[in-house]
Amino acid sequence: MIDLRLLREDPDRVRASQRARGEDVALVDALLSADERRRSSGVRFDELRSEQKNLGKLIPKASGDEKAELLKKASQLAADVKAADAEQSEADEETKRLALQLGNLVHPDVPVGGEEDFVVLETHGTIRDFGAEGFEPKDHLELGEALGAIDVERGAKVSGSRFYYLTGVGALLELALVNAAIAQATEAGFIPMLTPALVRPRAMEGTGFLGQAAENVYHLEKDDYYLVGTSEVPLAAYHMDEILDAEKLPLRYAGFSPCFRREAGTYGKDTRGIFRVHQFDKVEMFSYVAPEDAENEHKRLLDWEKQWLTGLELPFQVIDVASGDLGASASRKFDCEAWIPTQGKYRELTSASNCDSFQARRLSVRLRDGKKVQPLATLNGTLCAVPRTIVAILENHQQADGSVRVPEVLRPYLGGREVLEPVAK
Repeated sequence: MIDLRLLREDPDRVRASQRARGEDVALVDALLSADERRRSSGVRFDELRSEQKNLGKLIPKASGDEKAELLKKASQLAADVKAADAEQSEADEETKRLALQLGNLVHPDVPVGGEEDFVVLETHGTIRDFGAEGFEPKDHLELGEALGAIDVERGAKVSGSRFYYLTGVGALLELALVNAAIAQATEAGFIPMLTPALVRPRAMEGTGFLGQAAENVYHLEKDDYYLVGTSEVPLAAYHMDEILDAEKLPLRYAGFSPCFRREAGTYGKDTRGIFRVHQFDKVEMFSYVAPEDAENEHKRLLDWEKQWLTGLELPFQVIDVASGDLGASASRKFDCEAWIPTQGKYRELTSASNCDSFQARRLSVRLRDGKKVQPLATLNGTLCAVPRTIVAILENHQQADGSVRVPEVLRPYLGGREVLEPVAK
């Protein structure tokens, strides 16, 4: 939720942000109108209540016709106060409803456009020339099946398409990735967290996932719970309705959780293997910081992601995500995309998003700095989305005989194993 005072002072900036996102600009004027009604109805209610209180002091002192007239006026005032209260409540609700539909303000440096209009900021690592090495690379599913690591056929049999089993070294590889990611995050000062996978509506709405992203959220209607698509949701709501002392910031958490996504609108896209699935595990970084430190924290999150992918010895690029692909809560987002050899292109592995005070306002998370209380800023960054990371490792570190070299950073978590070998069928 954006600052309504900013909306009133600079509506053109908000309109420009909506336009850049490809969202409805008319929403800005509707919200301005509702906010004006909310404020004027509040003033009207306060005036009537003040008049009612003053009248209440006069009635005991009056007598005769004067008292009768005052009582008549008091009765009318009571009705007016009740109507003004209803008007104020209705205007408040309308303002809140419209404000929740408005995306965060887009950072001025964000490239304007859709999914393909990103800007490449950096490129890291060297893309292997498999032709020069004398063999054609296999895709992650063929490699994973040969290693006894991935079973999508039984996943589909049990749960349907886009589900899978990680078996044998596949399961061990996930555990190694999670432990290595948590170790890096802990060393960087993050507090490790195991978070709930089910959250109440306010937590999901407060983080901005019940707007344009709602179609990809699983909802358990009987119990009115939502399955999280990222531990960003329970981590953002962890300090909901709290006031944090400024001297305790930044607060950094590294959450490990299962994640669930419907993947609506992706029919026929990335259907092979485990790149785009309905359930996966992920390690997510989350930061609470003072608003003035948000941009620097955003860069720090990106640096930790780059450190992680460099440690996995993966070639990757960093992109500045375009305005139309940000998601409702982010003002700016950097993605790290790893090279996938059999696809011949870079694909997203991690994201780092600066949400400014957008989520904090919706979830009522504030900081106290002396006597001043204000919303703080929240940021999130993926450290390891397990299936996609496994895809990148298998394809980039495969060898001609079908084995896969283990990056050095993972070897301590795999019992010192340097190579994953194909298993006999």
